[in-house]
Amino acid sequence: MQSALIGVSGCAIEDEGNRFYVKVGDKYVNAIANAAQATPMIVPPLGDVLDLDMLLDRLDGLFLTGSPSNVEPHHYEGPSFREGVKRDPRRDSTTLPLIKKAIERGMPLFAVCRGHQELNVALGGTLHQHVQELPGKRDHRVNNDLDYSGQYDVAHSISIRADGPLADLAGGATEADVNSLHSQAIDRLAPDLVVEAESPDGIIEAVSMPSAKGFLLSVQWHPEHPVALTWPLSKAMFGAFGDAARAYAAKRVSRGAAA
Repeated sequence: MQSALIGVSGCAIEDEGNRFYVKVGDKYVNAIANAAQATPMIVPPLGDVLDLDMLLDRLDGLFLTGSPSNVEPHHYEGPSFREGVKRDPRRDSTTLPLIKKAIERGMPLFAVCRGHQELNVALGGTLHQHVQELPGKRDHRVNNDLDYSGQYDVAHSISIRADGPLADLAGGATEADVNSLHSQAIDRLAPDLVVEAESPDGIIEAVSMPSAKGFLLSVQWHPEHPVALTWPLSKAMFGAFGDAARAYAAKRVSRGAAA
């Protein structure tokens, strides 16, 4: 089997001593290694310090992870954050340009939670900052009354667009159950994206990009958690992402050999 190297977006975490660390939850790298059957490589949030083209020359896919932090609102002309909202400008300055470059190359891209929001912002969309305060919307934030595993179990259903790529991965099903751990959500959809699934209260839960030259799928929920990875749809999404990355790797190797 052709091997594939997948970049996994990292976060900049500041401790009480004002020291920064690069952090990625083990559920993300384990999902790439086990469910996608690829090799994960953490992409540090270094912004302009990184040579993004050199990095992408070596990758076969890009996985945009979730995070407790939110995308800075100035990237989509939104209102300033309230006091206490977690932010990660180092990650923003890395992932937003990286997304555009990966898509230009036709590199397989899979995004979850914050990554789902980053994709929309990078392509010109906007975000709701506090979904739970919108009329008619449920509270999609983590339920702290549940234990850790319970927080990643089923929270609500989604309606899947018939005949779309997500429906294909769902075996033709037009409904599925997902978890929910977010306060931000897509507001105005980026022009090149298409809605693949919505929650009962109208939150955009999944998108694709028909004009993309490679695999591109983005979801608001967390399919990477071990609880969610027992669900057939989660397995199918990571499996398809891994297959796409291996196909991209094979073409990259052949291009290198030809050169």
